[in-house]
Amino acid sequence: MSLKRVLIQGVDMFGERIGFLKFKADIFDKETGKKVRVPVGRLILELPAGMLDDEKGDFVGTAAREVEEETGIHINLEDMVDLTAFLDPVTGCRVFPSPGGCDEEISLFLYRGHVDKEVIMQLQGKETGLRDHGELIKVRVVPYKNLWRMTADAKVLMAIALYEMAKREGLLPP
Repeated sequence: MSLKRVLIQGVDMFGERIGFLKFKADIFDKETGKKVRVPVGRLILELPAGMLDDEKGDFVGTAAREVEEETGIHINLEDMVDLTAFLDPVTGCRVFPSPGGCDEEISLFLYRGHVDKEVIMQLQGKETGLRDHGELIKVRVVPYKNLWRMTADAKVLMAIALYEMAKREGLLPP
């Protein structure tokens, strides 16, 4: 990748120190010449994710759409289990990745369906994503038992924790 420009859009100071820095970076894939998004400045193994783009506010529909956009796999909504729904209702049944810094809230879902092993293996290294939105995604298939050690993505680690706790307490459907 190639960094062409960084535009500082805003700075929040914490006394003498920089607290939050909002910037826009123009980063291009050297092979394709297309602009890509790399908010943290490095590549991180993460789950398919996206923002609610429509008025419906449909978390499960957004999750299924993102899985299809980012992997090419179509999943049925009825095969999705909302892991955050197992949280106590006082939490709002959502997860706040950084409650001290922003009001972002997310739901995490488990897909309980079948995908042929051949289809999964064909995903390894596949390039996906919406290029016109700056997405350049390279799919990486990782064994579940190794996943927690291979990522710094909080969504992945939260999803693993919620899944393991729900499984341990017998909350997952058969």
